[in-house]
Amino acid sequence: MFKKILVANRGEIACRVIRTARRMGIGTVAIYSDADRNALHVELADETVAIGPPPAAESYLFIARIVEAARATGADAVHPGYGFLSENAGFARALAAAGIAFIGPPPEAIEAMGDKIASKMLAAKAGVATVPGHLGVVADEDAAVKIAAGIGYPVMVKASAGGGGKGMRVAFDDASVREGFRLARSEARSSFGDDRLFLEKFIEEPRHIEIQVLADAHGACIHLGERECSIQRRNQKVVEEAPSAFLDPKTRGAMGAEAVALARAVGYQSAGTVEFIVDRDRNFYFLEMNTRLQVEHPVTELVTGLDLVEEMIRIAAGEKLRLVQDEVRLEGWAVEARIYAEDPFREFLPSIGRLTRYRPPAEGKTDGATIRIDSGVVEGSEISLYYDPMIAKLCTHAQDRNAAIDAMADALDAFALDGIRHNIPFLGALMAHPRWREGRLSTAFIAEEFPGGFHGAEPEIAERTILAAVATSAELLAMRPPRSAKATALTPEAARSFVVALGREQVPVRATRLASDGAASFDLGVGDAPALRVETEWRPGEPTWRGSVDGERVVAQVGREGSALKVARRGASVIARLMTPRAAALAALMPEEKPPDTSKVLRCPMPGLVVSIAVVEGQKVAAGDTLAIVEAMKMENVLRAERSATVARILARPGDSLAVDAIILEFS
Repeated sequence: MFKKILVANRGEIACRVIRTARRMGIGTVAIYSDADRNALHVELADETVAIGPPPAAESYLFIARIVEAARATGADAVHPGYGFLSENAGFARALAAAGIAFIGPPPEAIEAMGDKIASKMLAAKAGVATVPGHLGVVADEDAAVKIAAGIGYPVMVKASAGGGGKGMRVAFDDASVREGFRLARSEARSSFGDDRLFLEKFIEEPRHIEIQVLADAHGACIHLGERECSIQRRNQKVVEEAPSAFLDPKTRGAMGAEAVALARAVGYQSAGTVEFIVDRDRNFYFLEMNTRLQVEHPVTELVTGLDLVEEMIRIAAGEKLRLVQDEVRLEGWAVEARIYAEDPFREFLPSIGRLTRYRPPAEGKTDGATIRIDSGVVEGSEISLYYDPMIAKLCTHAQDRNAAIDAMADALDAFALDGIRHNIPFLGALMAHPRWREGRLSTAFIAEEFPGGFHGAEPEIAERTILAAVATSAELLAMRPPRSAKATALTPEAARSFVVALGREQVPVRATRLASDGAASFDLGVGDAPALRVETEWRPGEPTWRGSVDGERVVAQVGREGSALKVARRGASVIARLMTPRAAALAALMPEEKPPDTSKVLRCPMPGLVVSIAVVEGQKVAAGDTLAIVEAMKMENVLRAERSATVARILARPGDSLAVDAIILEFS
């Protein structure tokens, strides 16, 4: 067994590998860029090595420096995590030349599966079903349009070396093929150093389902069931689960058999994932094989009880697999939600900054559900524009799918994050979405269910009553004077009338404070509803309110917004003010504040780098025309005109780094 492993990665996956290595009694080495000097993975490792400036090309992708770091620290193996160099055959060969083991598959397997065109040809030869399409490299836009017409719309334009949703565009006509070709090629060149593209048929109503495989150097190969990864945005996975609610035993067995056949055909060793697209009739087609650990591997670990990182280490050390196919058991249901630094209210654009508050829910087993958090940050960590915007992976495991989803909803409500924008409100709304809960999924789920973007969940009457009750109890506790005072804001058993303003809506509340030696207890009559019993141990200043409303366990986020209180739960939020009836009557007379007019400027919606400006001063543009392209966290974002206008001034140039809301153009 290895004595010391260098982890050639950063963030949560570096922390994940370090924890398993430590449990196995193996020493660890962390590498870090200047931007990650104070990162959590650096703190966790036994040894650390600085490898360069923040840009990945000068640090986490600098093969020679990483190999030298491994040699200098005496590491006898390197785990690449995912992303960066995890699927780089040259890196694996460089380590082998230095006498250092690569905890991953042979470089020949990486090369064979890393090229999407070559991998599809190999899969077809191995008898694995593939998506109809053109497997050759597409030379230019004109060729792309001609090939797309032959395949039939819609088509998917894909980078041969792509992954992580980068270098991919869906096209429904000739014009979108041309634009998709340009954008996919640019992203592929920037992200992978390889701008080769190909086209394939886009399967409508598709599900993205993948099979986890394990193979050793002694000829053994098994699969560990499937993961459903259909909840995606811009081809980037957001929520995953294991198993899939869609597969029947026959389809699961057939997909597993083809995944194992492909792994054997390529001489695979280590953990790997064979990805399939599955249509409405459960026909499945090979997409690609990821020759590395997947981001979503925890859901497989939760339903199988295996540690995939440990299995990878043991395989790389020459050990045989410790179980055969018949011994694989899938127990219960697991769901993973990716917590991203992005603003769901602004088309999920990236957000950067410092985590002024990071209070995840407690890990462990509660009420029959297990909560697991894989993270690479702590309170005070900085989310940088140089790397992926993922903050953490929140996972739940329970006896069945509904229980796992309920546990996830509660865990999201208990996850307190401040300092950056994040997608927890969207994830909370998703967990309550009827279509998600019914398992009626496709990769177009987000686009179909949120066609105009996410604007927050609209709470039903019952949920609005709960939010009002939480806000009222919190405000009553916050106004309580010190114990030494003779009078209290709300004396036990004495009822008082209030009005809770939820935005512009005013709801009358009749509140009675009940005598209690422990948790605070109230009887609250909210609106015309019968009185609710509200109990909580919450104290002013705590970001998470926990308690019960009429016997229902409730977790909510609470925080001050000026003189008001913001309460959020299940993706919905309200701004609440508790007032006397007289104050409420006066407040109702105040005019509503209107947002400023921004129709005459184009603002940068996220911190990013200007890739190109598509217009000139004096040019007339129509709604939908491309104005500029801004890159953020390796994704190119097209900024389009919202209406017809004339460009008056251009204030940014290609290569400029812009802050959020910086003005790019002015219109006349």
